[in-house]
Amino acid sequence: MIVHSELYADGQRQPDELEAVARDRTTSDAAFAWIDLHEPSDAELCNAQRLFGLHDLAVEDAQASHQRPKVERYGDALAVVLCTVHYLDDVQAVSTGQVSVFLGHDYVVTVWHGDRSDLERTLATLDEMPLALSHGPAAVLWAICDAVVDTYASASTSIEADVDAIEAAVFGVRCTSEAERIYMLKREVLEMRRAVVPLREPIEQFARADLLHVDSEAAVYFRNVAGHVARVCEQTDTLDKLLGSALDAHVARVSVQQNDDMRRISAWIAIAAGPTVVCAIYGMNFDNMPELHWRYGYFMILGLIVAGCAALYATFRRSGWL
Repeated sequence: MIVHSELYADGQRQPDELEAVARDRTTSDAAFAWIDLHEPSDAELCNAQRLFGLHDLAVEDAQASHQRPKVERYGDALAVVLCTVHYLDDVQAVSTGQVSVFLGHDYVVTVWHGDRSDLERTLATLDEMPLALSHGPAAVLWAICDAVVDTYASASTSIEADVDAIEAAVFGVRCTSEAERIYMLKREVLEMRRAVVPLREPIEQFARADLLHVDSEAAVYFRNVAGHVARVCEQTDTLDKLLGSALDAHVARVSVQQNDDMRRISAWIAIAAGPTVVCAIYGMNFDNMPELHWRYGYFMILGLIVAGCAALYATFRRSGWL
């Protein structure tokens, strides 16, 4: 559906109908149109394509969600694909969406799939920065990139808190089963890397003013975004390595714990083997067993069993098996 249709002129936002916005953008060299669509129907997207002359391949990419972040040039227009990321703390999972940005000389068309809460922040940012709006559609692209990258930083911080909790559990006093939790969180970090890492090069191109519709003055705004993207990329790499190390440490600790358990079990089996052997011998009911007729034979056998068990227990205790 069409969420917003805005005409920006002289740094001011002027909401209007889609057809009027597309028409009025040509009335001034400083004016440009911004059409925002959220999970549009084919008819709505075709209408936007007709009004602004969007390329067929770019429209096809916008219709399909979960595209790889990229920048494509189609004639005198750019098609930018960004992945949105939100971390759901209650289920410890990364939720991804997509925003496609069509950038022309006097228009911006955005197509959102999934959560579009970042858009309201984008609108608020632009309304407070008329100087940035003087750079035309590049200002909208910068504001969207800035809002999306901010969600990367927020998600990365939330994941980092969960990684810290896992590390505390792995190296805690009690050895708990954390392998599944580590593996699932590692998958979420990988999902986030797929969204962030491919964006690094396009943002740096915008920061160098190497692409259409972003001049050297507008590129200054993208440098800050490029710095944030680089920091998030490094942070996700670090989190991935920490989770890998935590998984290795967890497996090693479980292995050591199993070895300790096996030693304890073996020690108790050895202690129990002494009385078992003695009782087995005297349970054979041989006719000629003189000690059976001795007055103190029973007490001697009990004492031998207790002494043997005590000696084995002391030996295993001293060696650390018990």
